[in-house]
Amino acid sequence: MLFLYNLIILLASQVVKLLALFSLKMKLFVNGRKEVFSILQSKINPNDKTIWFHAASLGEYEQGLPVIEKIKEKFPNHKIVVTFFSPSGYEVRKNNIVADATVYLPLDTKSNAQKFIKTINPELVFFIKYEYWPNYLNELKKLQIKTYLISGIFRENQAFFKWYGGFYKNALKTFEYFFVQNESSKKLIQSIGFNNVKVSGDTRFDRVVSILERGNSLDFIENFKDNKTTIVIGSSWPKDENLLVEYINKSSAEIKFIIAPHNIKAEQIHELKKSITKKTMLFSENVETRHALSLHENNVFIIDTIGILTKIYSYADIAYVGGGFGNPGVHNILEPATFGVPIVIGPNYSHFAEATALVHQEGCISISNQNELNEAFNNLIFNEDIRHEKGHICSTFVQMNKGATDIILKHIS
Repeated sequence: MLFLYNLIILLASQVVKLLALFSLKMKLFVNGRKEVFSILQSKINPNDKTIWFHAASLGEYEQGLPVIEKIKEKFPNHKIVVTFFSPSGYEVRKNNIVADATVYLPLDTKSNAQKFIKTINPELVFFIKYEYWPNYLNELKKLQIKTYLISGIFRENQAFFKWYGGFYKNALKTFEYFFVQNESSKKLIQSIGFNNVKVSGDTRFDRVVSILERGNSLDFIENFKDNKTTIVIGSSWPKDENLLVEYINKSSAEIKFIIAPHNIKAEQIHELKKSITKKTMLFSENVETRHALSLHENNVFIIDTIGILTKIYSYADIAYVGGGFGNPGVHNILEPATFGVPIVIGPNYSHFAEATALVHQEGCISISNQNELNEAFNNLIFNEDIRHEKGHICSTFVQMNKGATDIILKHIS
């Protein structure tokens, strides 16, 4: 099976080169990997002590960030290497300040794994949540490098638990310890013979709790809000926006809306703005200078940039988090939750434990159609007691689930 896997990886490497001719994302995927070793050689010396963290994409990086920061404190003389598989992670966080070197992870061939690990020569390795690359794991095992999984999730449909997944299962022997998010993941990994596992919880809770300790003020958002009830719509997709625009266009002038779409391509932003009948402004329209004083005159504020949504949630009275009408489902609800904001989402959330828990606890409301969206928003807008109660449920949930980072650090030597 390992031979077949390596053959598939080889074929995939040729296919992505072809796709790169037609897709910007694939072009970034291919071209970014051409620079990996030159970047590493410029930032990592042969005698450096290093610690390597691997994240599939942006979400996993944010999830692992509390651990990266604590490890950096615990091992101040080591350099931190962060790798990404996806362009959507690397391109956003390639200039982060926590790592000494941030690169794409070369494709999982035996030669790439050997060259990469030899180049950085890590003393410790952390894989965040998932992505189990057999050639990398086998090389780490051969070199006896301590390797950990943090905030891991295991599901029955993964290859480890199938008859054909023997070589994947064998690669798991590399891990010194598995720190998993929940009891079901622990039982699954134990069912195939691994007892070096602990339920630590999800480090994302530590990440969002730390947000409260930072400066979250944005003067232009405060100007726009103008002390009015404000609904912040984060990471919205067109299917979300179809319902939301219908509500916005019929809403009271006393309600403010901030929309931060998932996709900020100019043509999509243009279509979104055109569909809204209320007075609307874009972030890109020099809001921090030319229009700052007149911001409060607008009813809708479209954030056509990235990097400030977390701070914007601190101004929300109600949050709508998008993605719940697509697959795999809703985006990150923990950021608004940590600010004690009640949350509305679409129907597809079952793959996300925190969303499932908050819907069950009634801090988060799942809607499936226009009528349900209207009812959810109206109840939260016009009944302040309900709004505050659901917001309190959300903030308490986040606070009760923090601490995963400390559990992990106690096991790392």
